[in-house]
Amino acid sequence: MIEYKHKPRVIAEIGCNHKGDFDVAKQMISVAKNFCDVDVVKFQKRNNRELLTTEEYDAPHPNPNNSYGNTYGAHREFLEFTLEQHSELKKYTEEIGVEYSTSVWDLTSAKEITTLNPKMIKIPSACNLKFDILEFLADNYSGEIHISLGMTTRDEEQKIVDFFKEKNRATDLILYACTSGYPVAFDDVSLLEISRLKDGHESFVKNIGFSGHHKGIAVDIAAYVLGAGYIERHFTLDRTWKGTDHAASLEPDGLRRLVRDLESVQKSLTYKKDEVLPVELVQRKKLKRL
Repeated sequence: MIEYKHKPRVIAEIGCNHKGDFDVAKQMISVAKNFCDVDVVKFQKRNNRELLTTEEYDAPHPNPNNSYGNTYGAHREFLEFTLEQHSELKKYTEEIGVEYSTSVWDLTSAKEITTLNPKMIKIPSACNLKFDILEFLADNYSGEIHISLGMTTRDEEQKIVDFFKEKNRATDLILYACTSGYPVAFDDVSLLEISRLKDGHESFVKNIGFSGHHKGIAVDIAAYVLGAGYIERHFTLDRTWKGTDHAASLEPDGLRRLVRDLESVQKSLTYKKDEVLPVELVQRKKLKRL
């Protein structure tokens, strides 16, 4: 039986929605914490020459209107922060009382972010079969390892879980139900994957999460009721900004309402403490027909 003792941890996935602007990134951290009251802000780290083939790096962006460079590689480099900048962002999160995290897309990035020792590191769906990254983290990083399972078969999913079992790190593993689309139609969200992951892996891993790319916030409430302990949503200050992720992101008021509603639902998911609650006694005396 699912217990609802705590509200889920809400992760604001800033990713690259900062548009390569360090000041905007800090502003997004501040808004996510002080206005939306999230638990974690998350960025992304790539070594683009390592991640991309030469052909991919030199090719034009598939959607030129969203590109920040003449090639896809130049676009990705424009959006990338250095390790020193990530260190500054982590320091800033600590100053204002929100947790810092980053998704790592390649081995070099995993090695770099590990030096910052955040409490959690995320492996995106695109890279969850890069076992060189998984092995490095399992052997060299003691924090939580979060893995999204978008674009992943069930056989591949089992291989990932088995790998962390063999490494004696499954108890630090958080698996995310996820559909990789931007945005995702409601009939592709597949919320019951949360139940399937809990049935199959909950006794081995630390927790099950939900990474959503849909519109609105109703789905996330259902994800929590189904047992997701972490809710991750892409976050932007303006959905009309240039870039491919903004359309699948929540703006500040949407994220604020999501955090508020999850807290309200968590408080509501109880049994009555008494057969007739104190709040009902006045109404019982006035209305009850015996």
